[in-house]
Amino acid sequence: MFVKQRLYFPVLLIIYLHLLSSRFASPQVSWHLNASLLNSTAGLPTYWINKPLSFADSTFGLSFLTPILLSGTDGIKCHLFAFYCNDDEGTECFLGIFFAFNNVPASEDTYYMDSQFVWSANRNHPVKANATLQLGQDGNLVLADSDGIVVWSTNTNGKSVSGLNLTETGNLVLFDETNHTIWQSFHHPTDSLLPGQSLVAGRKLIASVSATNRSQGFLSLTILNGSLAAYIDSDPPQFYYASPYPDSSYFSFDGQTITSLQFPPTSPAQFIKLGPDGHLRVYQWEMRLLNWKEVSDLLTTYAGNCGYPMVCGRYSICTKNTQCTCPPERNFFRPFFEREQDLGCSQLTSIYCNSSQYHSFVELRKTTYFAYEFNHELNSSISRLEGKKLEDCKRACLSNCSCKAAVFEYDSDGARRGSCLLMNEVFSLIDNQGGTDTRVFLKVQNSSKSQDSSKAQNQPPIISGGKKLRSLRVIIGSTLAAFFGIILSISTCFVLFKKRTYESSKAGDFLDLEPILPGMLTRFSYNELKIITADFSTKLGEGGFGSVYEGTLSNGTRIAVKHLDGVGHVMESFLTEVKIVGGIHHVNLIKLIGFCAEKSHRLLIYEHMVNGSLDRWISHKTPENGLTWHTRQRIISDIAKGLAYLHEECSQKIIHLDIKPQNILLDQNFNAKISDFGLSKLIEKDKSKVVTRMRGTPGYLAPEWLRSVITEKVDVYAFGIVLLEVLCGRKNLDLSQADDDVHLLSVFERKVEEELLMDMVDKTNEDMQRHKEAVTQMMSIAAWCLQGDFTKRPSMTLVVKALEGLVFVETNLDYNFTNAPQVGAGNQQREATISSILPSILSGPR
Repeated sequence: MFVKQRLYFPVLLIIYLHLLSSRFASPQVSWHLNASLLNSTAGLPTYWINKPLSFADSTFGLSFLTPILLSGTDGIKCHLFAFYCNDDEGTECFLGIFFAFNNVPASEDTYYMDSQFVWSANRNHPVKANATLQLGQDGNLVLADSDGIVVWSTNTNGKSVSGLNLTETGNLVLFDETNHTIWQSFHHPTDSLLPGQSLVAGRKLIASVSATNRSQGFLSLTILNGSLAAYIDSDPPQFYYASPYPDSSYFSFDGQTITSLQFPPTSPAQFIKLGPDGHLRVYQWEMRLLNWKEVSDLLTTYAGNCGYPMVCGRYSICTKNTQCTCPPERNFFRPFFEREQDLGCSQLTSIYCNSSQYHSFVELRKTTYFAYEFNHELNSSISRLEGKKLEDCKRACLSNCSCKAAVFEYDSDGARRGSCLLMNEVFSLIDNQGGTDTRVFLKVQNSSKSQDSSKAQNQPPIISGGKKLRSLRVIIGSTLAAFFGIILSISTCFVLFKKRTYESSKAGDFLDLEPILPGMLTRFSYNELKIITADFSTKLGEGGFGSVYEGTLSNGTRIAVKHLDGVGHVMESFLTEVKIVGGIHHVNLIKLIGFCAEKSHRLLIYEHMVNGSLDRWISHKTPENGLTWHTRQRIISDIAKGLAYLHEECSQKIIHLDIKPQNILLDQNFNAKISDFGLSKLIEKDKSKVVTRMRGTPGYLAPEWLRSVITEKVDVYAFGIVLLEVLCGRKNLDLSQADDDVHLLSVFERKVEEELLMDMVDKTNEDMQRHKEAVTQMMSIAAWCLQGDFTKRPSMTLVVKALEGLVFVETNLDYNFTNAPQVGAGNQQREATISSILPSILSGPR
């Protein structure tokens, strides 16, 4: 959908932009425009830092910008090249081009900006505050994140670039001394075309995932075989529009190039955009309303409302009034969400290639598919069979394991033959009532018994829409009990009674989630998760209580599905994690999206963290794969803030009990989030300490675990270990080291005594070596957290302040980190005093 966030800023921006020229540009750059605004041209070398400042908008709140170049200031329309951030902290920022307008009714000196991007350099890789854009002496324009990692560049090294220009048409250009264009944004479109911009064969527009997620989605517009074509990027691609003669006043097309035209020429501003829903729309600026207006939907004239791949989601049928319904066979298909059927339907039983003898079809009459007409002409990898009988079509799909559906249309000459399209993926279906005789056959997986009942037939069974399968119920004879005697019968009844009582009590715990977390989490069925994860085919990792698999929701969101295995504490772990993680929200804690509790299955659905767990990054031996000092600082700070929230900002204190690198996950920008809150206990608020069995991971256990009396300071101790690992670039226990260096804490104690702490700084990373002093200073925070006497350890709130330089580390530290104080009356009293305000929820190991 079209984003309508806007920013209204008067003369204040003019002053701000003028100041930016001295704040972010090198001395060689001069800024001069009529209104003291940024010049549209910059020379070499030029360097900008993303320092987002906020501008107030009485209607839409705040927007956060770092302007770079502005062009077209003499008329109504301007183009602005800038960093745009979603918040003032700059956690997600995009570099791109969008519109600004002057001469609005309020004042001739007023500039009005709309945050609708028409081009973005880093749509798939948002950056943070302090990211940099540099036009270097080598002629390459480079965008790097705050940690120095290169996110995007023009790849124009050595091409004699002498400057950067933002033209009045909104084209970002690198040019040489003769003003010849070396590189231009018009040749690298994202999802939009500006007037005068062309899309040539071999390039494409790619829609965003959604209105709030600017990264590349699955829908594209391109030029193929002399036709303007739109498709969804499945395997193989499925086309929903193709025409060699598209007709519109808003663009021209010659079979090889589509060029956006301004129509009417008097329009103040206009652009064409491929939306997340697959529509190709034209927007024009309404000066009177200070808003964009949709003036044309270029593909809908042919495609209609139902001719788009995801209008109703997978397997859902779109009717002429754009209502979405699942196939009527509820034994095979159900909505992902009953109240939002446009999100698609799930296939309740996955199709297995090794049991093809049990495959059959759900037949949908008077139903067709958006890809039927185009794909045999544009995509040779999609099978379309001509002049075939209906049974030939079905047989061809059954014999091909990859085939998920067959679309059949009878020829118009009255013969009982027609055309057959075989599909490897199924998106939105189209209700064809009143149209030609078309049918869709959706492949489904039957049970062996239902299949055996039809083996006598020569053709595969067809399950017509609207008829229900008769499920067979197996009745267990009660007479078996007589063979075991009266005593055995009583014993069996007793065991069954106890088991059912236990299961019932646990089910009750699960049902209690509804009032605890109303509407906060999504409940998934097991079959839905099998489809979402492609039958759990991609494993991301595993631990002591199960495995984690990758999946993708129908809207394109990637997720991680944790499947809890085994017995014993699985149900307890499941309930704890759902109640705790589902009820807390913090940027440095993993987000729980949903859960599944069906029969014996216990699964938790989390946001996907593309960079995996921290342990993968700690001991990198190659400099190009190692983490920079600034990235490590941020990761350490993120962990500390997450723990401080758990310990002191929740309604009840949560002690994690298993802080280690494997339980710290990193997103695409290396933001750290704490995960795994499984085996927890709820502790009354008036309890000062907890006596519990030892739990956690060896190497990260605080000394007081030997007494089984713990407070939240066990997390502080484990944090100290992780902090050392990150700074030293090695594991706490490393058997590849010399005998004296196997244990990191032993090395730490020895190096402190020898005053050789700098020897511990990660030697495989040049950036860490350059910051040795700062690294060793941070090691003092680790020593503070590792005190054997837990009462001498800081709270995590103090740790956060120490990392920010707001408090000093204690100086009288004991560097014998495994020396726990003896348990005595005096010490017990001290424990009670320290932790009397620390009611806790205990979270166990993974």
